[in-house]
This record gives sequence, C-alpha cells and structure tokens, in this order.
Amino acid sequence: MVAAAAREIRDGELVFVGLRLPMIAFALAKRTHAPRATGLFENGVVREEPASTLLYTMSDLPNLRNATSCGDMISAMSLLQQGRVNVGFLGAAEVDRFGNLNTTWSRRNGQAVRLPGSGGACDIACLSQRTVVMLAHDAQRLVPSVAHITSPGNGTGKGWRSAQGLPAKSGPSAIITTMGVLRFGEDGEAYLASIHPGPRVEEVLSHTGWALRVADDLKTTPEPSESELAIIREIDPNRFWTKS
Repeated sequence: MVAAAAREIRDGELVFVGLRLPMIAFALAKRTHAPRATGLFENGVVREEPASTLLYTMSDLPNLRNATSCGDMISAMSLLQQGRVNVGFLGAAEVDRFGNLNTTWSRRNGQAVRLPGSGGACDIACLSQRTVVMLAHDAQRLVPSVAHITSPGNGTGKGWRSAQGLPAKSGPSAIITTMGVLRFGEDGEAYLASIHPGPRVEEVLSHTGWALRVADDLKTTPEPSESELAIIREIDPNRFWTKS
C-alpha cells in the first residue's frame, strides 16, 4: 500500500500529506522518483524534505525542525482554496462506489459509533486536484452508499461535483486498499484497476459491498522493489505504522 501510494505522487507536486501510511509514502516518493515534491500538513507545516525520523502526529517536533515553513492551519487551507494542491491523501471508516467518504458515524455491533469527523478532510476532498484514499479492504468499509458523507467524492456519479460548484479539476483519483487499487470511470464509479500479489479477484469482489467492476486490462500491482522496501523499513524500523 505504501509503495502504491508513493507512485501516486509526481515529481514537483504539492502533496497534502495525511497521517500514518501517507507520511511514509511521501518520504518514499521523495527518495525515489519525486525528489522535488513538497509536503503540506494540515497544521500549517510545509516540508521540502521529509522529517528525519518517523512521525506519530503531524505536530511532532521532528516535523517542525528544519521545516520549510511552520505556518498555521489557515495558511495550509488557503493553498487548497487557491487550487495549488495537486494530490491529497485521506483515510476513512467507509468509502462507497462513488468515492464518498464517511468519518462521522458508523455502526459497530448494532450500535451507532461517533467517529473523529472531518478535520480538514472535507476541504481536501473538495479542493485537491486529485484525492487518494487508503483503507483496509472489507465489505463493511467499502459500502454501496456511505452512512454519512463527511467528505465528497463523486457524489451520485458523473456531473455531480460540477453541479455542486466544486472545481472542475478535482475529485477522487484512487482508492488504495489492502487488496488492490481502485480507480474511477467516466461515470464516476470505482472499478478494480490493479490487484495486489496474493489475493484472487473473487476474494476482492467478495470483500466489496457492491458489485465492483473489474477492468478489462486488470493489472497486478508492482511489488515494492528491494530499494523501496529498504527505505520503508528504514523509516519505520519497528513497523509502528506498517504492521499487519
């Protein structure tokens, strides 16, 4: 997942870096194919070089030390409003077939559970040129329709974002799961574009809450190279974020 996420970052891009795996993906991209990418954090930190040690929160001291800029939240969000953020990474409790995210309400054992909410996720989902979602592949998390739209994807399908006044150059680009990579068709619905080594297509479909379409030219996600694995293990030596 980390390697696949890193490949979503292009050289020279401004990246809205999320917590956990995206922080490692940003550092991996910087040290491989995207040395001129710049990281932006919700708390106002801008980094042209990743932090020297593993981060547990975006406000850890290593993320502040030697940062390009330590501003405030409004300065980070203003870059979104200006349309300057190329790609933003998000997590979610639920994602549906149109890429809408729920981080507000869920149900566990028949009980409603209050989740952390949006934070800056709704802003990122609305205003980033591309959005990449990362989560475990489970039918309870990849659902036909989310229980609550915290952060919009393609809404109800093609044309929905423009009808809401969202920027034309924005929206979900990929959903990276523990089983594969989903992308979005012209109709705004997700389809399986790439399957990770190991699981079978039938397993992916059975762990998805809707009738997931499969690309005619379904690819196998390239495994991390030895050098990529070495970098990931160097960044997270105790597997705090990358454990199973």
